[in-house]
Amino acid sequence: MYAITIPEPGGPEALVWAEVSDPVPDEGEVLVDVVASAVNRADLLQRQGFYNPPPGASLYPGLECSGRIAALGPGVSGWAVGDEVCALLSGGGYAERVVVPAGQLMPVPEGVDLVTAAALPEVTSTVWSNVFMIAHLRPGETLLAHGGSSGIGTMAIQLAKAVGAKVAVTAGSKEKLAFCGELGADVLINYREQDFVEEIERATGGAGADVILDNMGAKYLDRNVKALAVNGRLAIIGMQGGAKGELNIGALLNKRGAVTATSLRGRPPAEKASIVAAVREHVWPLIGGGHVRPIVDRTVPMSDAAAAHRVLEESSHIGKVLLTR
Repeated sequence: MYAITIPEPGGPEALVWAEVSDPVPDEGEVLVDVVASAVNRADLLQRQGFYNPPPGASLYPGLECSGRIAALGPGVSGWAVGDEVCALLSGGGYAERVVVPAGQLMPVPEGVDLVTAAALPEVTSTVWSNVFMIAHLRPGETLLAHGGSSGIGTMAIQLAKAVGAKVAVTAGSKEKLAFCGELGADVLINYREQDFVEEIERATGGAGADVILDNMGAKYLDRNVKALAVNGRLAIIGMQGGAKGELNIGALLNKRGAVTATSLRGRPPAEKASIVAAVREHVWPLIGGGHVRPIVDRTVPMSDAAAAHRVLEESSHIGKVLLTR
């Protein structure tokens, strides 16, 4: 088969479409013929040499895919060759074939085509696990989602609105904020021109955000704590603004706040399977009912993954960028 390899870390040109060995499913795994994958920020970090795959994972980038089951490994039940699926991966999505633990497979949701389904596993799993399973966003509460026009942000808006929460977002342009508003965001904050702490205080009558979904890390840490409501929960899922920040514990104590930080890729298969099961139970019916939809900015041939990486580096997109076979 062919896959995107990274012979040496570097810029987008470091991604090389090359012939490699076919993977073979082991106990509890399935082999998927990949139809599409999606580009995530973690893929850019891997390409640059800063985010190696966990032990035992494929060396090729790609944290999600859609396709058809080509073979079942020993001990797999509930799936059949030919089933159309999408999957949460630890790596290997930028390839013609990938091996997946059966617990990380999901059927393609009703009303979604097979290519577009590749946009769903990572964002739905990230948002549902952090905003709902960990931070326990409830109806009537306020969610602040940084990077509202990203794949994660556009999914967070829709899921939070679907459960009856109020949603505030940050983004860097009027066009991106307008799209967030079309998805249902109530408070639109241009981080280039406005202070999100002040805007959240104004929008909530001084109460603050009950849950903050943050992709920036260190750069926003202090202001995120200031923007939290009493008993608020800050969920950190990225470090685009740096890895080391200063935490005002006194301010956090006064808010009786909580700070969590998670990633999906390195979790054990059992934890990923638990998250995937929750997504199938809670999110898939919302997608099938037309209440939530994947947002895809564009598709790019998988062999030209470098072009897709450049799009993410420019941050000119809204939603997800897909790679197609």
